[in-house]
Amino acid sequence: MFERTRADIRIILDHDPAARSTWEVLTCYPGLHALFLHRRAHACWNAGFKWLGRFISHLSRWMTGIEIHPGAKIAPGVFIDHGMGVVIGETAEVGEGTTIYQGVTLGGTSLAKGAKRHPTLGRNVVVGAGAQVLGGFTVGDNAKVGSNAVVTKPVPSGATAVGNPARIIAAEVDAKREEAASKMGFSAYGVTQNDDPLSQAMRGLIDNAAGQEHQIALLWQAIAHLQECVKTGDCVPKDAAREECFEAEKLNQLVGK
Repeated sequence: MFERTRADIRIILDHDPAARSTWEVLTCYPGLHALFLHRRAHACWNAGFKWLGRFISHLSRWMTGIEIHPGAKIAPGVFIDHGMGVVIGETAEVGEGTTIYQGVTLGGTSLAKGAKRHPTLGRNVVVGAGAQVLGGFTVGDNAKVGSNAVVTKPVPSGATAVGNPARIIAAEVDAKREEAASKMGFSAYGVTQNDDPLSQAMRGLIDNAAGQEHQIALLWQAIAHLQECVKTGDCVPKDAAREECFEAEKLNQLVGK
């Protein structure tokens, strides 16, 4: 019991710059209180005292604003930051080192009793504020779920899920971003500035269109030069270049580059 509590305190001190001391974490962090009560509720649930487990869970929800079903399995070293409005369902599993922000739901989409209805989060997962992870699938180790994302399908290890419905960004697609994130050590709220795949696609289209505009300008230069050669017999280049008018930088600014 004490080792689990130490692990819970350790991850809070590591991931929250506002945490200044162990005493402050013990007395002022509702996420820690919710986990402490959940482990007692979970023990009662596994021992067959179902009502008592649910009652402890109910008290915990009233005290902390965090609702964790006593059947959920939560590893040591989990950080529920702020926590208000977090809901974790009966068959959910949360791995070590995971960070969950306020308003998150680890919910189910099936009404079948006894089935695996809620998600399994691997190790070191980050679930951003307001995210909804719904279904009995797995979110892999070191994955991130962006704020307000609605995830209804598996997320591979190391990938990021953003948007509604969530779109998956594989880690290898943006190696530079992942390298920078690993240097920082932790991506708060499960999303970084460059994670949105729609913005990434738009930037790629803008860059590609800018390159095509340049090629078209060069073609116009070549055509104009050939016309002058035919008319005058003089192949000295004339100033017939067409100006590039594609404002890629302004369009990039519109999509937040």
